[in-house]
Amino acid sequence: MADWVEISRGIVLPQQCDHYGHMNVRFYAHVFDDAGFHMLNLAGIKMEDLAARGFGTVIAKISIDFLHEIKAGQLTLVTGAITRVGTKSFDHELRLFEADSMTHCATQRSVEVCFDTTARKAVALPNDLKAKLTAMVVPAKN
Repeated sequence: MADWVEISRGIVLPQQCDHYGHMNVRFYAHVFDDAGFHMLNLAGIKMEDLAARGFGTVIAKISIDFLHEIKAGQLTLVTGAITRVGTKSFDHELRLFEADSMTHCATQRSVEVCFDTTARKAVALPNDLKAKLTAMVVPAKN
């Protein structure tokens, strides 16, 4: 059975913090965006192979829940999982933790759509890619 996986680690830098002293929302988006690029790779799908077939993925929907502040000098840990696979799209969830205490600081939920890079439109996930993604599905955490 598939499980949540560690995707990335980092540190909150002083220049990422706002006037309240915690990481500004634009940098949460940056951390999650970097981690999100790894979701296909975790399913065994290489970006270069996808591109060679004329496909890519685009974000159709994204939401971030901010749960606890994180400050300069604190270590970050992002985990993720694929939570649903549809005909043209798949969902994934990413969670940001303060690594020392494992305090859950934020959650991002995304819907990515398979995209034909020549026709510039959404298309059905090819069967082999859909099978790889489906093998990685775990239930969304509450």
